[in-house]
Amino acid sequence: MSATILVSADCLESFCNAVLKKAGLSERNAFTLTESLLFGDLRGLAAHGVARLPEYLARVNAGVMKLDPSMPIERETAGSALLDANNGLGQVAGAKAMAMAIEKAKSNGVALVAVKNSNHFGAAAYFARMACEADMIGLVTTNAAPSIAPYGAKVALVGTNPLCAAIPAANRRPILLDMATSVVARGKIWLAGLAGKKIPLGWALDPEGRPTEDPIAGQAGSLEAIGGAKGAGLSLVIDILCGVMTGTGLSGDVRLIADLTAPSHTAHLLMAINVARFIDVNVFKNNIDKVIERVKSLPSVSGSEIFLPGEIELNVEEKRRAEGIPLAANVVEGLNKLAEQYAVPKLRTAAAGA
Repeated sequence: MSATILVSADCLESFCNAVLKKAGLSERNAFTLTESLLFGDLRGLAAHGVARLPEYLARVNAGVMKLDPSMPIERETAGSALLDANNGLGQVAGAKAMAMAIEKAKSNGVALVAVKNSNHFGAAAYFARMACEADMIGLVTTNAAPSIAPYGAKVALVGTNPLCAAIPAANRRPILLDMATSVVARGKIWLAGLAGKKIPLGWALDPEGRPTEDPIAGQAGSLEAIGGAKGAGLSLVIDILCGVMTGTGLSGDVRLIADLTAPSHTAHLLMAINVARFIDVNVFKNNIDKVIERVKSLPSVSGSEIFLPGEIELNVEEKRRAEGIPLAANVVEGLNKLAEQYAVPKLRTAAAGA
């Protein structure tokens, strides 16, 4: 098992902010990107955490992504908008879009903001919970680089295209469903490849369409879709809603983060639903508490506690805020190379383990 190094959330936050400001990102947008990356690592979503920071800056330095461009609104109505990310950071564009959707939903009831010409935006749940915190329901999706083959095909064409929903509760934790349309997120296979580990059968297919335990072959081939034809079909629909509807690109046009040859052509959809326009918000939230309690009171298959979507990740976050965030040694090494590149102090670590 590869070594891990514990880093406090505060140290990681300070480090990322320092690097990003030195790189030229505005203070506000540096905060947004840093918060999003920490959101991923705190909740055990390492593929959406600080491991991505060197890749983002490599894209900027290669001239295929802009660090801090203006992001104009291209089209707008009372309940919708199209934001042009102008090939900037997906996290910044996503946060702007959800803030806009929340504001529009206050008066319109429901609002949908689409984002064109964007990049990888990390964890979809980061944006959906923004609506949740405003006593609204948040729905978020994005397209991604080809990872899943359409049902019956051998070659990947559509992305893992996540679908996320955040639902507020009264005294219970919110329900926060964030799922890829593949059996596992591509990032988990990417991380296994970095660590030199095998992947379980059922996660991916090699370029010939055969089940594989090799993460490199899995990335070169196709990820397994959830539910076979259903998951592959859902991914195609999300591809159309994000890429085609925004005019960003067709299925198969999105590029990987590591591809330094051209812009990624990623697009997102973010929706806010103002619960108060349909039901008293306190009644709704109390009823969500009751739904959660009904689920938790059901007989358990294993005899252990039943968890609602997002609850395990919140438990991980509480533990990591108290004890530190475990980062792979090679991730820390990559971050410290950024420290040298941008002349900021190296990352302070707390402890090491196996």
